[in-house]
Amino acid sequence: MNEQLKRIKEAVVNGKHNEIESMVQAAVDGGEDLDQIIDECLIGAMDIVGKNFAEGLIFVPEMLIAAVTMKKGLAVLQPLLTGAGAASKGTILMCTVKGDLHDIGKNLVIMMLEGAGFLVIDGGVDLSVDKLVEKVVEVKPQVLGLSALLTTTMPEMDKVIRILEEKGLRGDVKVMVGGAPVDAVFAEKIGADGYGKDAAEAVQIAKGLLSQN
Repeated sequence: MNEQLKRIKEAVVNGKHNEIESMVQAAVDGGEDLDQIIDECLIGAMDIVGKNFAEGLIFVPEMLIAAVTMKKGLAVLQPLLTGAGAASKGTILMCTVKGDLHDIGKNLVIMMLEGAGFLVIDGGVDLSVDKLVEKVVEVKPQVLGLSALLTTTMPEMDKVIRILEEKGLRGDVKVMVGGAPVDAVFAEKIGADGYGKDAAEAVQIAKGLLSQN
């Protein structure tokens, strides 16, 4: 990786969101490979950010700024990518279950997943089981991410998994869950495929689930 690409990667890691667009544009103008900018600079940087967060070296605000920086860099490249370019690592549908209107955690997870190279569909908040299942049929994601911040909405996660099983869809989609009141014991109890305690861990869970396909 040349010095120009290293600087882009460092800019994302350090959250230099005011500089990233001009840096990426300069790399494009200089003839740098688009896939290399995405894979080695932007996605590579978010891998470092996720590890730093997991090790307690940075916290949510720094992780959020890095994710925003990555997205701004990616936005420069997106108009230049053809349909054949930048294949995603898989499709993930992210939703907040019925009764829960909180979306800050979900949005952070989405940014981190996008930073890791996944195509992420934001299904929104407060989704009923029926609406959620409709989304699964429509989007056909490999992974469904369910988020809840309220203890009272956790049973909705169980309902979603049971309805997916009843409709014969469970074999086609992995389910990962997360949110403040959720833990690994609950995830196992309801039959979820994975549990992420935070956005960085959610990325690792998603990678693991998709590697099983």
